[in-house]
Amino acid sequence: MDLSDTGGAVTIISGLVILTGVLGVLVPVLPGLLLTWSGVLLWSLLGGGSGGARLLVAVLATLIAGLGLVTKFVWPGKKLKDTGVPASAVAVGGVLGLIGFFAVPVIGLVLGFILGVWLMELRRLGSERAWPSTRSAIAAVGLSLLVELAAALLIAVLWLFGLAFA
Repeated sequence: MDLSDTGGAVTIISGLVILTGVLGVLVPVLPGLLLTWSGVLLWSLLGGGSGGARLLVAVLATLIAGLGLVTKFVWPGKKLKDTGVPASAVAVGGVLGLIGFFAVPVIGLVLGFILGVWLMELRRLGSERAWPSTRSAIAAVGLSLLVELAAALLIAVLWLFGLAFA
């Protein structure tokens, strides 16, 4: 591939953005699904070549990203509501997670989130029921992460198919 070729350069940059997006799902500081979708959109609009296949990939990636974003919030939110964990506990967990991210590199985000939810549930439910409720919140956040990761990986695979056929 000739790097002076604009289409080739756009393809490489798009691939790097898509890879960063997939990894960004696992690193909560980066908007993973948005980056993955943006990489496909960049490739589709500026990559050159036949427009029909690229447009189809972009439309399908947009549908997957939209469905992933909606599902990422609705499904875990319903699970939290069914288990009775209030949104305020998750919000405090998120705030302490952000503080923990800067206080204790790498694991501070997770530790802060767990601590925040547990403290709120301890205050609300008492010591015996706080941990089961916290586990439910952790499971919901994990489900949200898995939904977003599945959508990002599906978009990346779709892009690879687009590369092969466009």
